[in-house]
Amino acid sequence: MRTFIAIELPEEIRTILGGIQDELKQAQADVKWVKPENIHLTLKFLGEIEQGKVLKIQVILEEIAGKNASFNLYLSNLGAFPKPQYPRVIWIGTTNDQQVSEIVKDLEKQMAMIGLPTESRPFSTHITLGRVRSGLNRKALVEKLEFINKSLSSPQPEFKVSSLTFFKSTLTPKGQIYEAVFRCPLKI
Repeated sequence: MRTFIAIELPEEIRTILGGIQDELKQAQADVKWVKPENIHLTLKFLGEIEQGKVLKIQVILEEIAGKNASFNLYLSNLGAFPKPQYPRVIWIGTTNDQQVSEIVKDLEKQMAMIGLPTESRPFSTHITLGRVRSGLNRKALVEKLEFINKSLSSPQPEFKVSSLTFFKSTLTPKGQIYEAVFRCPLKI
């Protein structure tokens, strides 16, 4: 089972992000866009795991969620990995994300204890909007990213994080299907 742990986004935030994607699409670059209903904030990609580990992961997630209070995140600027001039992944960041970083540290430590690999790259709180497939119209895409960043409203939209979700990801010819297997509520 291919899995990951994430923060689900409220519908109104996914709608805002879908609107940003629509603006970026005007560049006509070769980008595989994340469907708005699938947009989330990944905390830990687990990959293929055995069914027998699911219960252990659930216990860990419940423990981590139980010691963290719900909190608000704010959308921030658009960005790209590895760098804005040569985008491979287009994302939007968040602010007020110290608690996210602490949760991820705890997740990494706990998942390693049940034999799951740790992430070698430092964690960066971001919400993936799309993956660039080729250099087609890259310059127009970079210009659109810069333009949108300059025109983003202040204050940025905020949303409440109230649970951690364990997802199953199924690859299909029409794209990925994400299914929430279980949610662990944060303290109120």
